[in-house]
Amino acid sequence: MSKGKKSFGRSIVAAAALVALGGVAYAQETLKIGLLASLEGPFAAPGQDGMRGADLALKEKNGMAGGKKIEFVKVSSDATPDKAVNSTRKAVEQDKVQIMIGPLSGDEGIAVKNYAKTQPNITFINGSSGAQAATWGDPAPNFYRFNTEGAQWMVGLGEHALAKGYKKTFLIAEDYGFPYSQVQGFMASYCAKGGKVVDKAWVPLGTKDYASVIAKIPKDVDALVVVLGGSDAVNFLTQYEQAGGDKPMVGGSITVDQTVLNFKGKRRESLLGTASAGPMADSIDTPEWKKFVADYKANFKDGFPSPSLFAYLYYINTKAALDGLDAVKGDLSGGQKAYRDALQKTKFNGPAGVVQIDGNRNGVGTTYITEVTKAPDGSYYNKVVKSVPNITQTLGLPEAEFKKMGLGTRDVPDCRK
Repeated sequence: MSKGKKSFGRSIVAAAALVALGGVAYAQETLKIGLLASLEGPFAAPGQDGMRGADLALKEKNGMAGGKKIEFVKVSSDATPDKAVNSTRKAVEQDKVQIMIGPLSGDEGIAVKNYAKTQPNITFINGSSGAQAATWGDPAPNFYRFNTEGAQWMVGLGEHALAKGYKKTFLIAEDYGFPYSQVQGFMASYCAKGGKVVDKAWVPLGTKDYASVIAKIPKDVDALVVVLGGSDAVNFLTQYEQAGGDKPMVGGSITVDQTVLNFKGKRRESLLGTASAGPMADSIDTPEWKKFVADYKANFKDGFPSPSLFAYLYYINTKAALDGLDAVKGDLSGGQKAYRDALQKTKFNGPAGVVQIDGNRNGVGTTYITEVTKAPDGSYYNKVVKSVPNITQTLGLPEAEFKKMGLGTRDVPDCRK
């Protein structure tokens, strides 16, 4: 037999073997999914934990979804919109990913949402970005966020702060979209029920020196409202301690998250009792949460004592992306229409409650009011004191009333008087 005939014969045998195996080769077809997180800058530690959450969601499915082997194409940002878009563009236009998961931070999410409009055949799924404007007002039809956002995370915290006697507060927050949303979620009810935020100090992301901010904190406030994250939160807490600061605090969702709580310093002791709120909490007492924590600890020896907010959010968004692929058996044809229809219908019991989205493709879910507590082993965690279910993007207000208030900015809401 000639060489050519031998080769042809082998091809026939191979093809017959594939048919006999039910097309197993197709099951090994690889689908590339982009995964963007901030691995540089002030949110480097949160970004690493976000990646852990995504990796855990994929590991639970044995690296497969929709009958295909999933390959993460990991790209990094530094929490700035330009870097987020450049990294996303690389994954989409050079690495040819068909689905993109990320980003981590607020203004990054708005920027990626806008980029998504230029790539209608790619589906974008959020990582942990929490600025309202990523899904409100001018949403992209191919951008999905299965988590609730920053304003939703703070609903109910204003009333809790008032119940603790904090009637007059001073605010320190980073000067970009996510903290604007967080501050609005806190102030909307806090101000309506008689609380006063006497002044606000907006600081650039990545601020290292807080001396001027600490110097202007009034002596007569009841508490500080601190909406900082990552190394910004650690820098502020350390410098406030060194300056002899002793005001109690109300924290943003990532101010006393696991990425901050376990920093070393005396000030840490005074964080005990600090009220905060968010879409999850370390002490949720359900089988789903306990399994999530156990799986996280088993898989990431270099992780935190408990999964951070970022691990949780990247986990649920990645799980939604993979569940959607399973629902359509990996079919991304026709501009991914069937896949997007499946995403819209996706609903599952996540570690911290039901995961589902609204008509703007934004999460609707439970907010947990928490207080910092010390565990027997000396680690710190956020203990649930109350949960507020089914929070939508209008923060429990009628849509017309919410639209009248407008999205959170440096000056909205305002209740100094």
